Amino acid sequence: MNLLSVEGISKTYGERVVFEPLSFGISKGQKIALIAKNGSGKTTLLKIIAQQDTSDTGLVNFRKGTRVSYLAQEPILDPQQTVEEIILASGNETLEVIATYEKALQNPEDTAAYQLAFEAMDQHQAWDFETQYKQLLSKLKLEDLSLKVATLSGGQKKRLALCSALLEKPDLLILDEPTNHLDLEMIEWLEAYFIKEKLTLLMVTHDRYFLERVCTEIIELDEGALYTYKGSYSYYLEKRNARLEQQETEAHKTKRHFSKELEWMRRQPKARTTKSKSRIADFQTIKAKALQRRNEHEVQLEINMERLGSKMIEMHKVGKAFGEKIILQSFDYNFQRNDRIGIIGNNGSGKSTFLKLLTDTLKPDSGKIVRGETLKFGYYTQEGIRVKPSQKVIEVIREFGEFIPLKKGRKISAQQLLERFLFDRKKQYDFVEKLSGGERKRLYLCTVLIQNPNFLILDEPTNDLDIVTLNVLENFLLDFPGCLIVVSHDRYFMDKIVDHLFVFKGAGTIEDFPGNYSDFRTYDQSSSQSETTEKKQKVDWKNKEQNKPSYEAQKVLKKLENEIASLEIQKETLQNQFADASLSAEDIKALAIELKTVEETLEVKTNEWLERSLETE
Repeated sequence: MNLLSVEGISKTYGERVVFEPLSFGISKGQKIALIAKNGSGKTTLLKIIAQQDTSDTGLVNFRKGTRVSYLAQEPILDPQQTVEEIILASGNETLEVIATYEKALQNPEDTAAYQLAFEAMDQHQAWDFETQYKQLLSKLKLEDLSLKVATLSGGQKKRLALCSALLEKPDLLILDEPTNHLDLEMIEWLEAYFIKEKLTLLMVTHDRYFLERVCTEIIELDEGALYTYKGSYSYYLEKRNARLEQQETEAHKTKRHFSKELEWMRRQPKARTTKSKSRIADFQTIKAKALQRRNEHEVQLEINMERLGSKMIEMHKVGKAFGEKIILQSFDYNFQRNDRIGIIGNNGSGKSTFLKLLTDTLKPDSGKIVRGETLKFGYYTQEGIRVKPSQKVIEVIREFGEFIPLKKGRKISAQQLLERFLFDRKKQYDFVEKLSGGERKRLYLCTVLIQNPNFLILDEPTNDLDIVTLNVLENFLLDFPGCLIVVSHDRYFMDKIVDHLFVFKGAGTIEDFPGNYSDFRTYDQSSSQSETTEKKQKVDWKNKEQNKPSYEAQKVLKKLENEIASLEIQKETLQNQFADASLSAEDIKALAIELKTVEETLEVKTNEWLERSLETE
């Protein structure tokens, strides 16, 4: 079933052509990734489809009744709203029923409101959805619904926007870099969720493991044309290389054909036959094809690294805490040349504090940190590049000098350096605020590397960079002769670059694990399985699992418990009314009949609950 048809849409900003007419469709159940170089218009294309922007030409047609949710790279949320208000604004009616029921539970004296809320839960079949909803909040660590958006971190805002998009239960979910700002544990959960759920997805992501495991189709925007690959990311890479080889072969044939036709054109007299005129017309088409050039430029990374002495950084019994929260506790490590260290751990476990201690922007509470005399940091932070208002791209680089030193005494001009980072002469005079997210990150990377560091710290370097640039960066880092520390949620990047990990466990504990991220996950999962096996042996876990009540049985029990609680409240309320001295004999009789009915119902529900409880033991 076709959900969406995109027909001939294009977009320009002034003289800049973002993309020329594009057409494609999305059917129910497809999980599609859109891949293109930075600046090709991926985000713009998603916004147009999500009706957050308009195209200059063409149409975006949805099947009637199609619900669409859009997760932006940087979600825009009302800072004055609470987490709960943002979630309820998703437009899911069942959520409002659940919220009303939760409030009724907090006010047990109002039996009428509780009864109405309870009946609404039944009518909307909200019991199952309530369980899913609470699981989602728990997985995304959004349990405190009273927090205001203004107090949330960037990662919390991204998780809140993701939660809201998922709860809308859309027919089509559009995601722009969904893994940005999520920690590794949450990315793995989201990956498993998308694999399991029958969703229709259109996403832009640089996470290559995510692409491989979630997406069943790749659409590549290359040189203004769309190419579709029905398969995983690895299948796409294989078929893309075959396509490029085929195009190269065809281009070679076209050039030889053009040379022959050009020679014929030069030999022809002025008076031409009808046949020769037709051949002349064809010559123009052949000429256009022969002169086409693929834009195969890649970022060229090169630095003239500062001389590296024998001593880099030594950490001796370093301790750091904020109040009662311990970040580091008696930590020792001697950083060596060619160290390739990855840092992983949950948000709030102390990773950023550790980097600040290393770079001397924060002082330890105890112990000492000794830095070598020749040490020069290159620190790529999550915050990205800081620019002055109306600053142009070339002006950012010229702050470091008109000429930048390279290896072996060579120099390069600021303009030439920017060209190596894929900023052509025209783009160099654009305002920085006009750059795409990926282009800004590429410019920032340039400013970090031209300072010629010998100790490189990269905090989430893969966010917003296209896959081509990531491959170049990975190859550069593999040959980087200094010390390297990487904090990244990109598992593919970590696996390729690092050879051991600092695993931040919390409460001041840091484990030095010898291996990359995939090695650690294999080790961690096997350790967890061993612990589970031991627990099973101690408490006869296997027997418990065999007799564990089904989900349906648990749901019935929960419903009975809620009904019993409501009846007990009603019983107590009626009993208290007998104390009213103004009651007439008729009032007392009616009250007694109502009380008896409630007590009988309560007894029936209690007996039913007991019987079902015994069945599930």
